[in-house]
Amino acid sequence: MRFERRQDVSLPALAIAPFAAVAVTLVLCAGLIAMAGVNPPTAYAQMLKGAFGSRLAITETLTRAVPLMLTGLAAAVAFRARLWNIGGEGQFYIGALVTAGLGHNLLSGLPMPLAIAVLMAASMAAGAVLLVVPALMRLRFGIDEVVTTLLLNFIVILFVGLMVEGPLKDPMAFGWPQSVPVAAGLRLPDLVPRSRLHVGLIIAVVVAALVWLLQARTVFGAETRAAGLNPRAAAFAGVPLTATLVKVAALSGGLAALAGTIEVLGPTGYVTTTMSPGFGYAGIVVAMLAALHPMGVVAAAIFVATVFVGADSMSRATGVPSFIADVIVSVSFLTMLTALLFTTYRLRR
Repeated sequence: MRFERRQDVSLPALAIAPFAAVAVTLVLCAGLIAMAGVNPPTAYAQMLKGAFGSRLAITETLTRAVPLMLTGLAAAVAFRARLWNIGGEGQFYIGALVTAGLGHNLLSGLPMPLAIAVLMAASMAAGAVLLVVPALMRLRFGIDEVVTTLLLNFIVILFVGLMVEGPLKDPMAFGWPQSVPVAAGLRLPDLVPRSRLHVGLIIAVVVAALVWLLQARTVFGAETRAAGLNPRAAAFAGVPLTATLVKVAALSGGLAALAGTIEVLGPTGYVTTTMSPGFGYAGIVVAMLAALHPMGVVAAAIFVATVFVGADSMSRATGVPSFIADVIVSVSFLTMLTALLFTTYRLRR
């Protein structure tokens, strides 16, 4: 038995693959829920109720989805060009830290739209540097970017801990390790009154649409796809591989950092070393569930947010540990990889 690459990949098969992966995941995880002594359909119904059963639940689910959309876009952009960005978590935190540092009082005198634009640009530049350096190390010295970007996550989080315990520590936090808050006038407006949902949701969806247009309708997008499909053929056709990968790295790192900025300007207002429950890593799952399609990332992010938010309610109602959310997300990643494998290849005897 061997795998043989399909000559033509079916577009309907690619479209169905994420739904099939999610369906298989729910079936597989139903066994674990049953082992906990709970009827799986009842548990899944409670999960949906916890994520969408009330105005508060819906707004919390969408709030949770916002950073996942941006970190998912960051992973999708990089993976499409075969640049393996595992550093979304660190890029998220560096964007958040830059936002808190500049947004506390340095930009408070600027008009709100301009100040927010400056914060976003500054944080995206910091995130871009955090990925461009590993990309250049790969291009110049052949160093695996999976290792460098993964290790940078821990370095950045330790650096954030140093800053929130030192120069950026909030003196009004009663000893709690958190940064100084951004100025109140720089916080993103609420999208729904008396909720945590903010206009960052609109920003994330617009960014996803812009990334789709960039990939589908520009020369850079074509070069990115070519570099990801066959680097040697792309170079032979005249694609500047080094410049393309550096641009991809800058865009990917900037998107993950933008997620940190929006999280600080939106629901949190300040930075702690625990503000992310793994947005950078979950973004990889989101990107794969979306088959690296920017608009699919929006739907995949909402699915992952539904699982995480709904699992808490399901746990309270049925007694199933909320850790089942991590299992569902992880299994969905594996089933999606399997679905993509059989979509792209066929088994031959």
